[in-house]
Amino acid sequence: MQRTWAEMTAAELGRGIGEGRINPVELTEAFLDAIDAHPDGPRIYARTTPDRARSEAMAAVGRARSGLRRGPLDGVPVSWKDLFDSAGVATEAGSALLKGRVPPRDAAVLETATLGGLVCLGKTHMSELAFSGLGLNPVTATPPCWNDPAAVPGGSSSGAAASVAFGLAPAAIGSDTGGSVRIPAAWNDLVGLKTTAGSLPLTGTVPLCESFDTIGPLARSVEDCALLLAALKGERPVMLPGAELSVARLALLETVALDDLRDGPAKGFEDAADRLARGGARVERFVLPELAEAMALSAILFTSEAYAIWREPIEKAPQKMFPRILERFRSGADFSAADYVAAWRRLRAIRGLWTERTAEFDAVILPTSPILPPLANRLMTDDAYYVSENLLTLRNTRIGNLMGLCALTLPTGQLSAGISLMAAPGQEIRLLRLGHAAERALA
Repeated sequence: MQRTWAEMTAAELGRGIGEGRINPVELTEAFLDAIDAHPDGPRIYARTTPDRARSEAMAAVGRARSGLRRGPLDGVPVSWKDLFDSAGVATEAGSALLKGRVPPRDAAVLETATLGGLVCLGKTHMSELAFSGLGLNPVTATPPCWNDPAAVPGGSSSGAAASVAFGLAPAAIGSDTGGSVRIPAAWNDLVGLKTTAGSLPLTGTVPLCESFDTIGPLARSVEDCALLLAALKGERPVMLPGAELSVARLALLETVALDDLRDGPAKGFEDAADRLARGGARVERFVLPELAEAMALSAILFTSEAYAIWREPIEKAPQKMFPRILERFRSGADFSAADYVAAWRRLRAIRGLWTERTAEFDAVILPTSPILPPLANRLMTDDAYYVSENLLTLRNTRIGNLMGLCALTLPTGQLSAGISLMAAPGQEIRLLRLGHAAERALA
């Protein structure tokens, strides 16, 4: 049976445009219509940009007819997390503190992607100021989860993941400070790429914690993520085929990452790791005791910087915030400048140990999430449940941010918890090639 446009990857749609089988205007209208018709459309999109999308799609039609396409995704529509500035359109980052904020120009990555031919469908809902991995946002909206309508979708790129999973965008652009691309990707059976901090410009992106903030795509395939990364950078895409699992050496991280795994994610990860091994990868157990210390430092590093950035607007109107997110921001006031500097000095030393002890491996693998998506209503009414699930949600993904790595989460085909591959800083292309090979083994 032939698949619909809503079921196709961004790369497949791009090839269809290049071959003259798909008209970018018709494609864009189809997605705009789907967003309007979908019962959860308002919970997924904070706002659409139909006029912009139609104009960009029309331009893509002209380039396709003239043989002047700017890249393999020229004419393909995508969604953008509502923390990327968009000229003349509200960008509110899921917060009442920013209600009515309309920036004068696009974020740097949106500007670059538009020049490369991507079509902007609109802005997706997100966790409040990006400071939660759950995707729960009672202030604006909590998007649905593809795998469980009663559960949260993961955050903070919650609407980004939902837009792709529910067929309301071929791909999405999100951000990741502690797992905000990878968690919603994993919980909605998608591929998500966390880039190396500093590899993409944050200009025009509403910050959370600038030392750790990164930008990355959520999509249906590793190929899509590679093409989107190239579009965000304004570079030519790389060819992914070539990497083979038979020559890959993978470190299975035991420290922290396997603690307190729920049964479903544990079984899903074990099965995925076995399939990678059967595909030819050499999988070896790996421990780094100092990693536990680094995880403890994250409470100082993330909250101190986040509160320093947001203290003034928060304290002017704290009543506008979801109390649990407000509490998390304010916890950053508990630490001194000396605490913050000392934590960074120690983290850099632990990063050095990580680099030294993982140098012989092509990637480190771990479960993307130790838990399955929690129930939305229970999170709002059960304090103990909120605390336990919130603490575990970003536990594993935060490892990649703390160690300064790039990371890729892949669906395992079961139990919506994902498997992640982490590689050295700046090694996105190598990671994507390995991920492409792993994707075939996990299919």
